[in-house]
Order: sequence, then C-alpha cells, then structure tokens
Amino acid sequence: MVLLQLALVVQAVLVKQEKVASVIGCTVVSMENYRDGFDEGNDLDSIDFNTLVQNLEDLTKGKDTLIPVFDYQQKRRIGSKAIKSASSGVVIVDGTYALHAKLRSLLDIRVAVVGGVHFSLLSKVRYDIGDSCSLDYLIDSIFPLFRKHIEPDLHHAQIRINNSFVSSFREAIYKLKCRSELLVGDSAYVFQGNEPQTDNFIEMYLRPPSASEEARINDWIKVRQSGIRYYLSLGDQRIVDKIYIIRPKAEFEVGRMTLGGLLALGYTVVVSYKRASTSVNNGNVSLSLENIDTLGETFMVLRGMDRKTVGEKALGMGINGPWITKSYLELILERKGVPRLNSPPPLLSSPTSNQERVVVTPRPIRVTTNIFTPLEDLSQPWTRSPTKSKMEPVLATWHFISSNPLHTNSSIVDPASFRDTIKLAPMPDSCDLDRGLLLSVQAIQALLENKGLPVIVGIGGPSGSGKTSLAHKMANIVGCEVVSLESYYKSEQVKDFKYDDFSSLDLSLLSKNIGDIRNGRRTKVPIFDLETGARSGFKELEVSEDCGVIIFEGVYALHPDIRKSLDFWIAVVGGVHSHLISRVQRDKSRVGCFMSQNEIMMTVFPMFQQYIEPHLVHAHLKIRNDFDPVLSPESSLFVLKSNKQVAYQDILKILDPEKFCSSVQNFIDIYLRIPGIPTNGQLTESDCIRVRICEGRFALLIREPIREGNFIIQPKVDFDISISTVAGLLNLGYQAVAYIEASAYIYQDGKILIEVDHLQDAPSPYLQIKGVNKEAVAAAGSMLKLDGSYTTKSYLQIILEGLPAMERSSTGIYPQQAARLQELVEFIQSQGSSSASESSPCREVPPMEGILEEMQMRIRRLERWHTINTVLWTFLMSALVGYSLYQKKRQ
Repeated sequence: MVLLQLALVVQAVLVKQEKVASVIGCTVVSMENYRDGFDEGNDLDSIDFNTLVQNLEDLTKGKDTLIPVFDYQQKRRIGSKAIKSASSGVVIVDGTYALHAKLRSLLDIRVAVVGGVHFSLLSKVRYDIGDSCSLDYLIDSIFPLFRKHIEPDLHHAQIRINNSFVSSFREAIYKLKCRSELLVGDSAYVFQGNEPQTDNFIEMYLRPPSASEEARINDWIKVRQSGIRYYLSLGDQRIVDKIYIIRPKAEFEVGRMTLGGLLALGYTVVVSYKRASTSVNNGNVSLSLENIDTLGETFMVLRGMDRKTVGEKALGMGINGPWITKSYLELILERKGVPRLNSPPPLLSSPTSNQERVVVTPRPIRVTTNIFTPLEDLSQPWTRSPTKSKMEPVLATWHFISSNPLHTNSSIVDPASFRDTIKLAPMPDSCDLDRGLLLSVQAIQALLENKGLPVIVGIGGPSGSGKTSLAHKMANIVGCEVVSLESYYKSEQVKDFKYDDFSSLDLSLLSKNIGDIRNGRRTKVPIFDLETGARSGFKELEVSEDCGVIIFEGVYALHPDIRKSLDFWIAVVGGVHSHLISRVQRDKSRVGCFMSQNEIMMTVFPMFQQYIEPHLVHAHLKIRNDFDPVLSPESSLFVLKSNKQVAYQDILKILDPEKFCSSVQNFIDIYLRIPGIPTNGQLTESDCIRVRICEGRFALLIREPIREGNFIIQPKVDFDISISTVAGLLNLGYQAVAYIEASAYIYQDGKILIEVDHLQDAPSPYLQIKGVNKEAVAAAGSMLKLDGSYTTKSYLQIILEGLPAMERSSTGIYPQQAARLQELVEFIQSQGSSSASESSPCREVPPMEGILEEMQMRIRRLERWHTINTVLWTFLMSALVGYSLYQKKRQ
C-alpha cells in the first residue's frame, strides 16, 4: 500500500488529485470529510486527525476501513463510507494539511502544490492597495493560517509543483438564460429520471478600497457562500457571444478568514443577494430555476460544456428567447440606476482624429505598475513565487488602425469606408494558450462589432504546435466552422509526401473560397481523402449572419498569399513541435554531442525556419503553447491489450450498433535510435523515436506510454510530420534499428475503439481496447472475457522476444527485413532531401515509392474484403434470427 499525499494550498489545484487518480486508478481520501466543526473551513483544530490516522493505518495493514462523510449544507458529519483495502495499492490524501507532522510518518510520497489563484488573489490585492503593505502582512491578512500552519509543512515535500494555471476557456461553461415564465408546461423537469437538487447561495461583490463609486465590475471580487463553504473569483471573467454567456472555470474555495481579511483591508460589500437554485442534470446539460431575492424574479438557466448541445436542448424545450446575457449583478445595478459600463461602446459615426483608437477599455484587474520587481519578491521562498499570470489583465485592449492614411487627417470620414480599411493592431507581447484563447475570442468580437461580417481567421504554426486544437476550441466558443488547409492538398504533391511544401496547396481554389465567403456567397470547399491521397469531393460552406466567422488553420495559414485575405492572424508555436527538438538535444548530449536547438531546428524542420517562421512574426496574436500532451494525463487514452482470440460477433455485441463504424489500416513502424546511447544490451522503446507510416503519412511518437497494472496509459502524442523531418533525424545520426509491419482492423462506436492488429512477425493477432473512460474500457474487456490475458508489452518488445537469438542481427531485425528497411531509409533520405529543397518537376520515381504504392493497394483490397465479410456476416446472422423466429412460430 502506497500513501501519496497532496497538500493543496487553499485549493490552488482543485483537480490535481483527480487527474492522478484517473491515471493510476487509486483511492482518494479528502481531508474535508474529517472536520469536527464547521466554524472555519481552514482551521487546523477542526480536523479530526485521530480518525484520519486510524483510517490510514488500517489501509496500510490491509484492513478495510470506514471514512467519514461531511455535509456542508447541514454543517455536520452525516455518516461514513467503506473503503476496501484491496481496491487499490495507492491511496491519495488530499487537503490543505495533508503534509502535517501528524501524518508525515505514514507517507510514502509527499507532494506540495502552490500557486494558481492563491497567488493571483495576492497579486490583485497588492495592486488594489499599493505597496504600502508587505507581502507577509497581506498573506497574514488574507490567509492567516498559511505562514504558521501550512507553509512550514510544504518544505517537507519530495515533489514540489508550482501551478501557473489560473483560469481557462479550454473547458468553458456555456449558459443560456431567460425568465422562467417562458417555460412551456413542465419543461422545467424535462430531464426525466433525475432527482432535482436544491442549493441556496449568498453572492456578494467586494469593491477595492481605492475604487470610486463607479460600477467597475472587473475591479470587484466575487464571493459565493454555500453553507459553510466560500468560493471566490476575480472580476467578471466571462465572454458574451450573441445569446450565450461563456464562463471559464475560475472559481476557487477559500475560508471565512479570507473574506474577513479582505474586509479588514478595506474592501466593502457593495452588492449582496440570495440565489435559490433547483436544478436537474442529464449528464450533458443542466437546467436550473434560479430565484434572485433582490430582483424578485426567477430565471431559467441551461448550462453545458458544449455550445451546440446547450442550444439544441433549448430548441427541444421550445424556448426561443428572449435571452438575457447580463449577469445578475448587472441587472441589479441597472435597477438601482447605475449605468452598465462594462459594455463595449457603439461604433462611432463621427470622424476620428487619430489613426489608432480603442475598442474596449475596461480597467484591467492586474496591471504592471513598475517594470522592476520589488526587492522583497527576490528573496521569497518557492512557496510564494509569483506565477507568470501575476500581472496579466483578464480583459485586453484591442486597437484598430486604418490602412488608409487619408482617414487619419480627414475631417469627414464615411463610416462604411472606415470599416473597409481598419485593421487590428498586433498585440505587442506573446501569451500562453489559455490567455490566447480568451484574446482570440475578444478580437473576433471586436472585429464583428467594428468591421462587420464576415470575420475570416487564420491560425498558422508548425506541425504539432496546437493550432488545430486552438481552432476547434475557438469554434466551440463562437459557434463557427473550421477549415483545414489540408483539404486543399494537390494529389500529385501528396504522392511525393510534400505536406510541408507551400506548392502542395491548391492556392487558386483557396482564394476562390475565401473570396466567396468575403462576398457572402456559398462556396464549395474540397474534401481530401488521406487514405487514397486524392480529392474525394466537395462540401458546401456558407458563413451565416448568425455566426459571421470562419477559421482557416494550417501550417501556411499566415503565408503572405493567404493572410492578405484574412482579418485576424494567429500564430501558435511550441507544443510537441518543441518537445521533439528537446528530445533530439537530449539524445545527442547522451552520446557526448552538444547541439543548439537552432542547429537541430534547421535540420529537422528545414521548411519551418525558411518558409513558415518568417510569416508568423506578422501575426496579430502570438501564442506560446507550453502544454505538454506527452507528460500530461489530461487527454489520456486507456488501453487494454491481449492476444486472446475474440470472435467478430462478440465485438459487435459490445458496441453501439447505431454508431458502429469500421475501417482497415496498414502501417509500418520504424524505430530510430542514436548509436552509442548506453543500454543493457537490449533494445528498448524508451531509447527510440517511433515513426509510423500510415495512409501515406508520417506520424511521430516521442515518448513511450505509461503502464499501470493491466492498463497502457497512452497520451495523445502522435502528430503528423513531413518526410523531410524523418530525413532530418537520419541526417543527425539516428539509425533505423527496428521495423514492424502490421494490418489493423478497427471497430468503434464513439466511446470504445477495438483494434485487432495482425503483426507480420507475430504468430497470432493482438486485440486492443481503447477509450478515454477507464471504467468503460475495463468493462468492455470483461464482456469479451479477456480478464487475466492482458499484457502491457509494446509491439517492439513482443517482436524482439520472439526473435531467435541465432537469427537476430546486431540491430534486432529479422535478416529478411533488413534489406527492405534499408530501401525504405534510402527512399526517405532521397525524398526528404528533395522536399527540403526545390525539387524539379520531372524526377525519377524511386523504387521504394512503388513499394509504398503497393501497400496502398493492399489496404484497398483489405477494405474490400472487410466490407464483403461484414455483409456476409450480417446476412448470416439475419438468416439465423429469421430461422429461429420461424421455428418458434411452428411450435
């Protein structure tokens, strides 16, 4: 039994323990359930350490135990919950005092997490009241127990995490709100089978001591009280897009002492009201009836994580508005006669005297008053280090500039003409992905308000930087379409593997599509089939007035020939693209060769530095993607692998027939390794970079997945690369040391994916069950009766173990495969070199290209056979069912 304890400083990271638990499948024990009293949530004396210690000792000794359950609404302990000692070998204790001396002797691993909104609140207060108070004084005022009872224990941690995350629109909450009298019949209880939940809140807004009487909502601190729990958020962090209110997850729990400390520092409660809520939830959308006592009205609110789903639910309930996009605070302020100053000003019809003008100018929550860091901050311990979000304002100020110099000095300006000539002024500094998402949406809103429809956005950056993910998250917020530049590939160029060559794009068709969108016409966007390497058709696209936005994303989205037709340019760098460079630098240093990242970049991504990077500097918004999908468990894929044989009909039984689909893929995996890396005499996956050739494309896997119990936890780390990148790795000294060829039959229903892999050099196929829900994957494995047959070995390890020692070459490849692998490597090097330079229109077809084309033909034959097999099997099952019914009728 391993005891892992996370000390979360005033809930700096609310979901850290959940992410760890989702990966390793352990038991989480929250210290919040061990409260004796309810006077103060962060009071050390209110924690029942004796019961907690007894529970942990029982689990350590292999005994089952009962842990308490505390109800915050009733403000008392209401019962207990049983925990089986055999359910997991790992127990996580989560709480502010998890590293207290009374518990440390029981710990195997000690983890401390600081930062997050904890530091943001300190930064906000320091800005509001100035430098008159020391940081220690502010900490003692807002978090009076931190320095005395929490901070000393954090220094005993073996793992220290500084959380720079504050709030994010990556997993935004979408809300539709209207007055409850618009509900038809019993629509309030449209979600049948779900018990309504009743909550009562007190919500209050605190004005800073230096603020004027004006209603500056973004300067205020919101505190929500629910029973004995208090939740705090900074400013009005939301986006209003048409009828939708979009909020980030920006609320965190504090103790009553924090509220008292803010009041003692001079903050005043300017607005307070009670909100009584009755809600039901169907898993995707929640419906709430919320009564606001100050307004004397009841509102209906729909909430969900997906904009489209929330809108469809509203239509299904027969509600078409009018929708309310103002917050309860704004409604209360309007009723009191205070003007709504948070709205962007209307478009000016009067002439402007300056070339540059401000669109939105809310006072930021945090601004830099002095570019020099106070000496006091330089000596602060790691537990108080300010995060990178310390001084960033929640709302930015986007400016417009006119491209027509006559508008600068002219006394009479036609508003329509001004709209046609204004452009966004670039943001001076780069930002992280979370902030970039917010700024992108704000820029789109500013363009719609001041320039009109349509707004055409371009997102460019290297492969694996995160531009596709950003594009789809933006589209979910503003409700628009995303068009990938991959749709415009020319078939003849793709056959040459020139994915990162600008000449591979059908620029004339792209220009026509953008022109049609600009002029409000329907247009036909191509559909490119990556399996066949050819254009398979077209789909109609029209930017409606309800949305007015379209996003184009791709490596060359900011090329001068493309960006001149766009309104908003976004550059994204970093992501897995940067992690590959770091991996290569690490591998080279392990063999005593030290290379700069710039040297590696020029070799591995030759097209990027010469043809892509120069265009990114012109972007209106530059985003640094520091997110590492390789190391993060946020997007984990849980995999169970077995070589037990399973019948096709058994697979069909566990998948949803309405959403069932199948496909066939052939792939080749090549493992690259730097010679001279210290090994134990065995080839391991961790020493290699895997390149997968599938459907004519190259994908890269930088690090091996995590293995926990029967599960392979596989982050989504494959990303497409050019053949020139593979050639660059070979030119840097990587050698192809292993080769695996396989065919995969894939069956899926949107929740579970089952893949049957036939390895060329394995005696029997392997079955993999994949999904984002660990329990669903485990259940599918049990239904297929695979329990006890799982393996976590990689295919490389399986092939190597089956390789006879006498036939094994020095590189670990079957002798008959060595020649074919050498041909493939030579083809990659020749093709990659021609792709990195300007290849001639006429060139000889390398012999290996014929081999790859032969593979594509094999894929098509397998697909046809799979289709025939499915039809025959369906016919056979129908005949059996019909015959069975016939026999029953005869009896």
